[in-house]
Amino acid sequence: MSEDRFGRFGADVSRRKFIAGAGVAGTVSVAGCVGSLGSADEDDTGSLSADGSSTVYPITSKAGSLWNSNPPADDEEYWGPSQYGIDSDENLADYWAGRYGFEAKDSGAPPFETSIGLNHTGVGLQKLEEGQVDIGDASAPVSAEFPDRSESDLEPFVDHVVAVDAQPIMVSKAVKDDGLDKITLEEVRGIYRGEITDWTEVEAYGGSSKEIQVIGRAEGSGTDTSFRNNVLGDPDAEMEVDARKGENQQVQTTLEQSDNAIAYAGLAFVSDQAPMVNLVIDGTEYTRERMADPEYPLARDLHCYTWKDTSKKEAAFIRMILHPYGQQQFVEPADYLPLTDERREEELGKLPEPSN
Repeated sequence: MSEDRFGRFGADVSRRKFIAGAGVAGTVSVAGCVGSLGSADEDDTGSLSADGSSTVYPITSKAGSLWNSNPPADDEEYWGPSQYGIDSDENLADYWAGRYGFEAKDSGAPPFETSIGLNHTGVGLQKLEEGQVDIGDASAPVSAEFPDRSESDLEPFVDHVVAVDAQPIMVSKAVKDDGLDKITLEEVRGIYRGEITDWTEVEAYGGSSKEIQVIGRAEGSGTDTSFRNNVLGDPDAEMEVDARKGENQQVQTTLEQSDNAIAYAGLAFVSDQAPMVNLVIDGTEYTRERMADPEYPLARDLHCYTWKDTSKKEAAFIRMILHPYGQQQFVEPADYLPLTDERREEELGKLPEPSN
């Protein structure tokens, strides 16, 4: 089979038909059975699969879970469409899928199931390119993840921004208890370049001498790429770390189980035992409330990438997340920042128009 613009798939086989025929490799198991999709395109058959960034995972995972459970319209906790200006008495997935021509099932199951995997950005984008998933969750732009690729090579990746994350600097609780409530950008750079190795070298720290345990995310994760680009000035900058963790959840656990660590992760992973400290940049102290400021350098878009022409199945799911319903149900509870109305309209414009 010759390679063409579909990458590893020949010109006579569409990528989505390959997914439907081969199944989804490497993602979590599909919840429930996959059945007929009603009147939608044959290219849209099968379940909807996503994989990638552990930062984006709380958004797409909850969206997928509610989609699969397909709550009725009178469930105001999880759906209740009238609360969001939607005139419908349909179940959740029936409504959003129905906008693209998918038919509801008598059983109450959704028109198609979703399967959401947990990994990191580089893996998700690679799986998307190879036809193993429909959506690649990413916490960094594809151009930063694949910096050596040409613009034409990256063109098939279609970027759908679904939220904004303000990435915090986090430490072990014991470090914060020793007085560290803020840290300068220059000090963070020094720590991750191996120039600062003891907490007593950090001005705001008030405790006794304690070696700094430096935690990074796995190379290839969007969180790591964004951090190195925004803090060290280059997505490929060298860093001195004691350990790299594949997922934000592992970073949080490491901080909670340590008494001397520093790390960076998504805002959703701050906890009492893994607290954030304010970042001071050019004399301005960025508290949690100020992290939404455009000037905060560690704010980054969160992406759901699709491949080439976004399918109706993909569009139905992403449209749900972009709607005020999805922003309130999936984005805000994960401690991410919802898109402005202007940005939502811009992102909705990238999706195929619904049929109703």
